[in-house]
Amino acid sequence: MTATTPAKTAPPAEQAGGSAAPRPKRWKLNLRRDRSLLIMTLPAVLLLAVFAYAPMVGLITAFQEYDIYNGFWYSPYVALDQFQRLLGDTIFWHALENTLVLSAVQLVLYFPVPIALALLFNEVANARVRSFVQSIVYLPHFFSWVLVVTVFQEMLGGAGALNALLRRHGWQTWDIMTNSDAFKYLVTAQAVWKEAGWGIIVFLAALAAIDQSLYEAAAADGAGKWRRMWHITLPGMRSVIVLMLVLRLGNALTVGFEQMLIQRDAVGRDAAEVLDTFAYYYGVVNNNFSYGAAAGLFKGVLSLILILAANKLAHAFGEDGLYRRDDR
Repeated sequence: MTATTPAKTAPPAEQAGGSAAPRPKRWKLNLRRDRSLLIMTLPAVLLLAVFAYAPMVGLITAFQEYDIYNGFWYSPYVALDQFQRLLGDTIFWHALENTLVLSAVQLVLYFPVPIALALLFNEVANARVRSFVQSIVYLPHFFSWVLVVTVFQEMLGGAGALNALLRRHGWQTWDIMTNSDAFKYLVTAQAVWKEAGWGIIVFLAALAAIDQSLYEAAAADGAGKWRRMWHITLPGMRSVIVLMLVLRLGNALTVGFEQMLIQRDAVGRDAAEVLDTFAYYYGVVNNNFSYGAAAGLFKGVLSLILILAANKLAHAFGEDGLYRRDDR
């Protein structure tokens, strides 16, 4: 007797002469997979919709000669006249230049600080010491800009601690708080003191996600701390670093409205005028709301271009950036 192998039966759809059942679409699979995450983000999305996206309806005033008494519907439509006036305004171009310079200085001097602090805290073995130092470094994040500028005024102002020390020794005083040449470094120092501690949270989370067995294997092979950091720690943080860099570049034209507004009179308009203060003073204060809206819309479009370009650059280096590419 010879054993017979059972014939393979076709799927029911094929037996009936039809095609295979269609697979669910990719977006439906992703929606099913990420359902819990989407539910958790829903409150934040609602807040953005109400307080960020709904007010964007007011951007229509950038194309009008807006009058608060006539409202949106009855204010005259002027097409691109506000933008033509904006692009011919030398004060606007100076504000844009100041914004880009301040953003570049903060990118070079501020962005690496949270990464360095995260690496430093990660090396502290004593958990109590690490928690205590982290709490101190986090604390300035909860201070208002008024308080931050006041602290720096007490330390570096004309009657501050630094100048009091210089006078006591007969040296020449230096009021940094009113020095326009040092202003870009001053505001960067203020941003570092206020926000660097809070910024390390993301990088500490990235460090916690690195497989510890990699460090053990590297140590067994004789790799020192510096080699482990260079070949394990930094590559493990690279995707998060690239993501934060993309977000930073997308936010490059926002360098701190309150911070600049508080110190604008002390150092002068030439040093402290940025796009946000320009839109406020020449739009809101002068009751020229359409002109301010045009400046804000210009800033928004330029920020979108910057963040898309930075994300494209992240993809070129093999990172996801803000979103994963379709071909990966």
